[in-house]
Amino acid sequence: MRMKPPSYYDIREKYLKQEVDHTINLLEEYKLEWKKTGCSIMSDGWTDKKRRFICNLLVNSLKGTIFLSSVDISNISKTADKVFEMLDAIVERIGEENVVQVVTDNTANYKVAGQLLMGKGKIVLDTICCPLY
Repeated sequence: MRMKPPSYYDIREKYLKQEVDHTINLLEEYKLEWKKTGCSIMSDGWTDKKRRFICNLLVNSLKGTIFLSSVDISNISKTADKVFEMLDAIVERIGEENVVQVVTDNTANYKVAGQLLMGKGKIVLDTICCPLY
């Protein structure tokens, strides 16, 4: 006996909506943990094949690490003020009261942006120098 596969409509509408709802519920569990124990924002920069500088933003807590967003920062990566604005927007999105540290690359623009971020609130900046492979 053969099973009938789901229709295109079921996959696109029904199952996709179920997965989105499931993901939103998981994120709410993470947000509760952030409020209880705090979290770290981590940024990871890399260059794609089109030579664009991409920054992946993740949030880590005792519950685990989640991917938050990916941003093309080719036009802003050289300016500390613009990097600060990007990081500050993420801190505001997570809730400044929930963020205990921000982990970034060890470049001059990120160091200055981190100093600006620390001057704004009670956030610690950790800079990590990652080797190029």
